[in-house]
Amino acid sequence: MRRSAVRVRNVAQKFNLLMGRILSIDYGQKRVGFAVTDELQICAQALETVHVSRAFDFLKNYIAQENVETIVVGEPKTMSNTASNAARFIEPFVKRLKKEIKEIEIVRFDERFTSKMAFQTLVEAGVNKKTRANKALRDKISATIMLQYYLQYKLLQ
Repeated sequence: MRRSAVRVRNVAQKFNLLMGRILSIDYGQKRVGFAVTDELQICAQALETVHVSRAFDFLKNYIAQENVETIVVGEPKTMSNTASNAARFIEPFVKRLKKEIKEIEIVRFDERFTSKMAFQTLVEAGVNKKTRANKALRDKISATIMLQYYLQYKLLQ
């Protein structure tokens, strides 16, 4: 860790400014991308992509190890601001999440265009075609983009 980051963390601890992390979930039919903030809730970073059947176990294990304050779950919408077809896959997961993890705030957040932005990010970064085809990578980048937008939204509230 860089010295300046260590200093910021020490000051944050001294004044009790450390908060729980915010975890975002880009839930798909086959894979689930996860991203998380730092303890100061300043920046988002990609965490992991897991198969949909392992998503809940991964989430529970992560929550047991880290202080998570909020979980942001992507809300797929159409251009007319209505729920997209993908919503039917996500809703059962969100209901289970709210039922089993009551101590953490669950927030839904618009995830429109995050997959396209993730792909474009890979293109602009000069990532080769084979790596860009890795959908697991795109899923966790999508979760990261959604989380960064959520942080900006929170800042403006």
